[in-house]
Amino acid sequence: MKIGGFQKTSLLDYPDCISAIIWTQGCNFRCPFCYNKNLVLGNGEGFPEEEILSFLSKRKGMLEAVVISGGEPLLHDDITSFIEKIKNLGYLVKVDTNGSFPEKLRELLEKKLVDYVAMDVKAPKSKYQTLAGVEVDLSKIEESIGLIKRKAPAYEFKTTFVPGLLKKEDIVEIAQWLDGAEKYFLQQFKTIPPLVSSKLENTVPYPKSYLLETVAEIKPFFKKCAMRGL
Repeated sequence: MKIGGFQKTSLLDYPDCISAIIWTQGCNFRCPFCYNKNLVLGNGEGFPEEEILSFLSKRKGMLEAVVISGGEPLLHDDITSFIEKIKNLGYLVKVDTNGSFPEKLRELLEKKLVDYVAMDVKAPKSKYQTLAGVEVDLSKIEESIGLIKRKAPAYEFKTTFVPGLLKKEDIVEIAQWLDGAEKYFLQQFKTIPPLVSSKLENTVPYPKSYLLETVAEIKPFFKKCAMRGL
């Protein structure tokens, strides 16, 4: 497993659990607003898999969960075997994904290797390629959304609200697409350099009032809907 980052403790990234976070290297998307540029390009510092598994083994009983983020974790052929090793240590596992590998996601869910899935829904369908930075097979995105809604033990969808690329009407369109989902989070855009696109580093985030207005409009589509990053 190509691991580009590791955080030993987090109180925020797995709901109601103390977790560790593993960031994998490499991504098939080039979202211009992404602030994990080094991970996306595969330039992150390397962490030996054995070292992380050894740490997790020693922390059993103190940590409850492991979050696997990226980059795009499902890009890796050995993601299933890696998660199996973590599950064998007794941990809950959360995976962050862009939804472009539904076949891998299906395997993980059917083998009951993932306890929580967080999927980034980048944009409404008409703008997906722009926000992802590459050509996207929307049928795969839609397949992943359906899999998560039907099969994930717990899950959330989330969108980063990027000024100049997305507006309230786009978020409403996403909400209509995801109608009936358990959780949806609208995330404040953050200019944490280096972004994949340096052109966005001077972009001013939307004001809190506009986010509140947007969330109020989309709340009826979800069981839980809230803002993040304010």
